[in-house]
Amino acid sequence: MCAQMYYRGKMFGFVHLYNGQEAVSTGFIKLLKQQDSVVSTYRDHVHALSKGVPARAVMSELFGKTTGCCRGQGGSMHMFSREHNLLGGFAFIGEGIPVATGAAFTSKYKREVLKEADCDHVTLAFFGDGTCNNGQFFECLNMAALWKLPIVFVVENNLWAIGMSHLRATSDPQIYKKGPAFGMPGIHVDGMDVLKVREVAKEAIGRARRGEGPTLVECETYRFRGHSLADPDELRDPAEKAHYAARDPITALKKYLIENSLASEADLKAIDKKIDEVVEDAVEFADESPVPSQSQLLENVFADPKGFGIGPDGRYRCEDPKFTEGTAHV
Repeated sequence: MCAQMYYRGKMFGFVHLYNGQEAVSTGFIKLLKQQDSVVSTYRDHVHALSKGVPARAVMSELFGKTTGCCRGQGGSMHMFSREHNLLGGFAFIGEGIPVATGAAFTSKYKREVLKEADCDHVTLAFFGDGTCNNGQFFECLNMAALWKLPIVFVVENNLWAIGMSHLRATSDPQIYKKGPAFGMPGIHVDGMDVLKVREVAKEAIGRARRGEGPTLVECETYRFRGHSLADPDELRDPAEKAHYAARDPITALKKYLIENSLASEADLKAIDKKIDEVVEDAVEFADESPVPSQSQLLENVFADPKGFGIGPDGRYRCEDPKFTEGTAHV
């Protein structure tokens, strides 16, 4: 549905779909408490939904509407919800890891310094394989292990950093091995199997909540579409794509439920129907919602916008008809 809306011109900028990686988000985030935090990437829509952000708020943000979780100012790559402790999607790789480390430090500080005994909050930091060659990754692993912070570093290794194969980009492609180098457990899990992901996540989250420190988890997964909806996806081998498509985590879970008599075909069709209704409702709501006013343009950008966005008369400069003079108009 997101792809359809994007190509119809309802969404703008870049939109990065999550198809194929659903087991990671569900396997981890559904084990969290409301007070626990999640820090995401530009592929943040499903993380937001898993954390409880309503579908209407997510879709409206994708549409850039005022009813979105960021009032239309975040868009596809910057989902945020204070209410749900979703601390943001981040467009530049690696920049969310220090934020997540800071959130985990906050939890530890509240518990040990401020003596808030009931503060056992855990933070999940999601990022991709390409990020694991960046400095923030190594620096934050070191700090988290040094201070035994309640954080789980979740690598969604979909094997490709845009058009760069993971195997060509790093000296040791086994990312989970970098955990023990900093004194924390490193675990590899099949990121296409939600039950295996959940099992690993339960232990890592429990370890963090008990005050035993961080864990690095590498979830080997695969995205079924291009890097973004603007990517024609011509660099990956068709045979590789077909191999992973046959391991679709949603299809695999349906098969498991039926084979183990946990659900019937009718049950699953009813769930699919309900999901379709939720998505259709979210699209209709987003499409009918208002766009942000020009006066909202500089809100939450500058602590004191006077002298830049606000003129001497106290009015927003963007309200001046000459404000956009000389710029391109779409």
